[in-house]
Amino acid sequence: MDTLETALEKALRHVAASEERYVADLVDFVRIPSVSTDPERGADVAAAARWTAARMERAGVPDVRVLPTEGHPVVVGRLHHDPSLPTVIVYGHYDVQPAEPLELWHSPPFEPEVRDGKVYGRGACDDKAGVLTAMHAVEAYTATGAMPPLNVTFLIEGEEEIGSPNLVEVLREHADLLKADLAISADGGIFGVGIPSVTVGSRGLVGAELVVEGAATDLHSGMYGGAVANPLTALARIVASFHDDEGRVVVEGFEDGVPPLSPQVREAIAALPLEEVDELSQIGLDDWWGDPDYTPEERRTVRPTLEVNGIGGGYQGAGVKTVLPNRAFAKITCRLVVGQEPEAVFAALQRHVERHTPPGVRASLTLLPGSGRPYQMPLDHPALAVASEAMAAVFGREPFPVWTGGTVPVAEQFQSEMGIWCLYFAFGEPDTNVHAPNEFYRVKTLMQGTESTVRLLAGLARRPEALQPAA
Repeated sequence: MDTLETALEKALRHVAASEERYVADLVDFVRIPSVSTDPERGADVAAAARWTAARMERAGVPDVRVLPTEGHPVVVGRLHHDPSLPTVIVYGHYDVQPAEPLELWHSPPFEPEVRDGKVYGRGACDDKAGVLTAMHAVEAYTATGAMPPLNVTFLIEGEEEIGSPNLVEVLREHADLLKADLAISADGGIFGVGIPSVTVGSRGLVGAELVVEGAATDLHSGMYGGAVANPLTALARIVASFHDDEGRVVVEGFEDGVPPLSPQVREAIAALPLEEVDELSQIGLDDWWGDPDYTPEERRTVRPTLEVNGIGGGYQGAGVKTVLPNRAFAKITCRLVVGQEPEAVFAALQRHVERHTPPGVRASLTLLPGSGRPYQMPLDHPALAVASEAMAAVFGREPFPVWTGGTVPVAEQFQSEMGIWCLYFAFGEPDTNVHAPNEFYRVKTLMQGTESTVRLLAGLARRPEALQPAA
């Protein structure tokens, strides 16, 4: 039987010889239009689940199951070859965002192309490359006649892009099947192109729809304007009341329970090599905006936010229609930090809307599906040190802790439902147009991520203290 180091070296050689196969896998996977939010794509989402299960089996995973839910299925694969070894559970998702507007794509989003060392297509980065990176890493061991140095369970869902509404029930119903010592999220990213980092926290989410209604029907603006309250104007006033002129959220109760940022966190964020990533230029802006009490990086990663994602109402066509609309709406999402609960934040928003609704209209706030709690891993957790060592060996520079402003609901669910920590270990880079037209993933990153994951599994096997349960 190979020693741990011998198995590692064989696995690394297998990775180095597999670039063409890995790219072909990603192209095949991205070709499936698994848009979870679109009911007309249900068959495509199911096809992506079957593809995921089949690829898992080819990677040497003997026990693969496609578990039904009330929505899209979850694919579970178990490679449990030694009951004396700890178990890691690898999380990812096979569903993707809608590709619209299609006219902004340089090539069709579900006809992936490889150009200039990048695979272009919807879902290439988020999260099909991440799922494959983990599968390829496990396969690197099995294909060379060895086994991974740990037992591995894959948990790949099809509803992350709609807030994972059914995943917690899967965790509860199949608790024995999914029992593990540490979770690894293959959904996430690193600080910059070729700049490794280890994500230690993610924000939670609560979404709502605000509807403002006035008269029973649209009215002639010449006959009723100035005498009847306009829902669009009322909506604008309500939305504007969420922040002060400098960008601070002024909704009473919104930040209840949020502790001050610790000096350790602020120092870690201040030490980030921000000069190496010119994000303002990349996104076409001259300056950041927001609460002046915090730095831009703090505001977008470890501070709560309240944002309007869309507004509608009234006439939207060409030219002018002199109408006074009877209804207006806004889509709202809040990113939450440790100390906030989705239910309490939504209740604070409701009270605020009630207090700031002008006379002559009715306003209602409805909670949208997909709420999630924030997550924070201890900065001194041994698994973070193992992850850093694995990345440093591949990227040639030491990673550093970062916080993501996004939300991965399962991270907190692993902690609260299963009593284990979730280690983010993913390689998406910030310029890959995730959720936008022309999404891509670098072939070089695909290789770096796979090698890093092979090294991570070996490192965790060497460090049993990294697999201790969550507090």
